[in-house]
Amino acid sequence: MRKQEMDYLFTQMLDSHDNISDLNITVDKPLQVESSGQLLPVETDPPFTKLTPFQTEVFALNLIGHDRRLTDHLLNHGSCDLSYELPGKARFRVNIFSQRGNYSIVMRKMESRIPTIKDFNLPEAFDRIAKEKNGIILVTGATGSGKSTSLAAVLNEINNSQSVHIVTLEDPVEFSHPHRMSTFNQRELGTDFDTFANGLRAALRQAPKVILVGEMRDRETVEIGLSAAETGHLVLTTLHTVDVGTTISRILGMFSTEEENQVRVRLADTLRWIVCQRLLPKVGGGRVAAFEALSTSLRVKDVILNGESEGKTFYDIMETGKAFGMITFDAFIVNLYKDGLVTEETAKAYASNRSVVGRGIDSVKSGKGEKTTSLEKLQVDSQYGKPKGWQ
Repeated sequence: MRKQEMDYLFTQMLDSHDNISDLNITVDKPLQVESSGQLLPVETDPPFTKLTPFQTEVFALNLIGHDRRLTDHLLNHGSCDLSYELPGKARFRVNIFSQRGNYSIVMRKMESRIPTIKDFNLPEAFDRIAKEKNGIILVTGATGSGKSTSLAAVLNEINNSQSVHIVTLEDPVEFSHPHRMSTFNQRELGTDFDTFANGLRAALRQAPKVILVGEMRDRETVEIGLSAAETGHLVLTTLHTVDVGTTISRILGMFSTEEENQVRVRLADTLRWIVCQRLLPKVGGGRVAAFEALSTSLRVKDVILNGESEGKTFYDIMETGKAFGMITFDAFIVNLYKDGLVTEETAKAYASNRSVVGRGIDSVKSGKGEKTTSLEKLQVDSQYGKPKGWQ
């Protein structure tokens, strides 16, 4: 299969549905795309109704090209990451991996337009993050929840307002930022550096004010990131966690028990924000983002140092921290329901605390004069507790 033939198939896949985020190539399945969170088959010309192991391997080899490093990584580690461009159409973050002796491919579509905080209607926390001068910012969420897009919007805001040197360490480079007020140096894993830890260590010698680390994958990267934040840099990075509490636990879990107290102190000193993201099915199709945001304060530092306890949790702090740009997932989801963006069923399904969301939805309904219960015509049983036959 020549590159032109492969690009022709990718173009057909992209044109097959709206809101496509991923292309999926798997043995014994047709060519598929993920559209609005749903995996859908694609009819192509020529047709691929059931991909063979040979066909998926041909796709994989064509994507890798003659890159010996990627080939070695795939053979020795079972997977490899790369970027791929469909000229004039799209750029992709590609993961090729082996499964049961065959190769599968997932191609994540990357947006070419630089996102902005305003265009994506990101919460107030992101405006505040863009004004931070040092410390560490953690944006977390599941794969494909929009973490990289949100961080790109923050970098874009910094680029438009501050004259600073920004170094990014990415796998791969997803958004190509132009030089405006800021100076960008964007480095790609595998091409410009071998590991995030080594890339971050080198970045400290490149005189940046802002460092973006694509992902905190291991203890060494976290440790160097904390050191960078301690020495006056603003470090923006991501983690795969579901909420604020598990984010702190995940970081602490990368270190030994003997090191935990020291790491707690370093986190308390350097952490500025944790923002978590989830994508929810949107009314009318597509998806909408929900956020949870925690900013540093004396109460937050105390909980980081001593752990959560009754009445002293990150959730409690976020509930009362609206004036400081903080918000819980539950409050954000209730607002989405109020704006008609998600259904009641979706709101409760994606809630952190269903009872909190349930009360919030009842409050919204009451404000609109709607019923908050399906029970009707309730009456007091006047005979309850009286002897039988009592009038």
